[in-house]
This record gives sequence, structure tokens and C-alpha cells, in this order.
Amino acid sequence: MTRLIARRMLQLLPTLFILSVIIFLLQRLLPGDPALALAGDDQDPRVIAEIRRQWNLDLPLPVQYGYWIADVLRGDLGQSMRLNTPVADLIVQKLPATLQLAVMALLISLAIGVTAGVISAVRKGTIVDYVANVVALAGISVPNFWLGIMLILLFSIHLGWLPASGFVPITEDWRTSLATSILPAFVLGSHFAGVLMRHTRSAMLEAIESDYVRTARAKGLGEGRVVLRHAMRNALTPIITLGALEFGSLLSGAVLTEQIFSIPGFGKLIVDAVFNRDYAVVQGVVLVTATIYVLMSLLADIGYILANPRLRG
Repeated sequence: MTRLIARRMLQLLPTLFILSVIIFLLQRLLPGDPALALAGDDQDPRVIAEIRRQWNLDLPLPVQYGYWIADVLRGDLGQSMRLNTPVADLIVQKLPATLQLAVMALLISLAIGVTAGVISAVRKGTIVDYVANVVALAGISVPNFWLGIMLILLFSIHLGWLPASGFVPITEDWRTSLATSILPAFVLGSHFAGVLMRHTRSAMLEAIESDYVRTARAKGLGEGRVVLRHAMRNALTPIITLGALEFGSLLSGAVLTEQIFSIPGFGKLIVDAVFNRDYAVVQGVVLVTATIYVLMSLLADIGYILANPRLRG
């Protein structure tokens, strides 16, 4: 198993290299000139030329990439053109909010998706099964921005139960933090909850119809024990992979949700950086997000290997 994990880790290196090239090139395709944006109303050609020289914008793209990736390998993600602050410091400031939101969204997704999937499989063909499938389809289909606005109208404006926007770190006040995070976390996790429900239901149906479950029932075990200890244990194996991969998706997919609820996380940081043509910030945030996603993919592989003894060797 150690050899397999080591091989998977080595495969990450070319993946991260290709990602860094794509991130760098796509950033350059964005319309607008950062030098002109930084110059503001002063369109003096000498000022613009000095800005280009200062930020290496006057160099060929391969040379610019070489300077950037060399700094990245040393742990330096560059300097924000607009804020004149190290990108690494901005990421450290903004990442906890997005991480908290993603973790809460994942927990909500697991609680709703796995529970609904198991119940739907056990009650196959009943009204409960149909309702669960409809709700799962709605979670997959409903756009996040529309759901977020509807939840704000209901729980914040009409009922007044939860704040409509803002964010408080859980380290400062956990009650207020949960109050400000529960709506955006639910919106962010609603899609994955629907996906998770469908996968869990499918895996549970396959497990329930397997030979070992029929053997357990033939031994006289109770239905609850058969479902929870035998069928569910084996059905959850693919969910490990799905959950780890989805956590990376939640981090990258929080952009729109954070904008709707005014959460100062990665989403707001990268949107502001794109509008300001702040190349270093966009590249740094996207690279860190992509790296986290790739690492979660590795953890998913490890978790799947640990859960499935047949893959060990």
C-alpha cells in the first residue's frame, strides 16, 4: 500500500505543474491591462512603462512564468499589485472563512445526503422514496444564487431568525459564527447533498440485494442491524472518495455563495482581484485552491485503499 500511495504522490507533481501553466496563461487572457489600471487617471507613458518594469509585465510570457514559478517554489506567491501586500498573507487571512464554510457545507451534505439515501433505499418504491428523490433532484438543479436569495428573504427578512450577511470567525464567538454561516453553508452544500443522496441510495440498493445481507437476514439478525452494520458499512466505501473530492469542489465553488452573503473569503478575494487585474492574487488563490483539490483527491485514493482491503498490496 505504501508503494501505491508513493506512486500516487509522484503523479501529483506533473499535475500541479500543468495546473500552474494553465493558471498563468488563463490569467493573461483576461481583458484589460493591469498597468493601465494601476496608473489610474495618470496615463503618462513613463509611469505606465515603470509599472510594467516593476511587475515584470514588459518581459515575454515564458520569462514571466519562470520568475513566478521560481518564487512559488520558494514559498513566495508574490505581491498584490493593488494592495501592496504579500499574496500569502491575504490567503492566510481569507482561507479560514472559506474553510469553515466548506467544512460546514460538507457536514450538512453528509447528514442530509447519507441519511436520505439510506432511508430511500430501505423504503424503495414508497412515498418516502419518491419524496427523497424529488428533493435530491431539486438540490442538484436549483441554482445557488436563487436558493441563497430565497433563504435570505425567508429566514432573515420575513422571520428575522438569522443574519442576511456578514461573517464572524468561530474562534471569536461560536454562536454568532454558526448563525452567520448556517445559511451560506446550506446553500453551498445543497447540491452535494442531492448528489450524495443519489449515490448513497444506489450503493445501498446494491448492498441490500447482495449475498452477505441475505445471509445476515437468514441468521435472524434484526433489520436495523442488517442495514446499519452490514449493508451501510459496505455501501459507504465509494462515499469516502466522493466526499473527499467534493470538499475540494466546495472550496472552489464558494465564490458565488460568498458574494451573495458578503463573506470575506476566497470568493470575494478572487472576484476583487479579477476586477482589479491583480495577477498575483488571482494566480495565488487559484493555485492554492487547485493544490488543495489535488491533495483531497490523493486523500480520497488513500481512504478508498484503506476501506477496500482488495486494493492493498
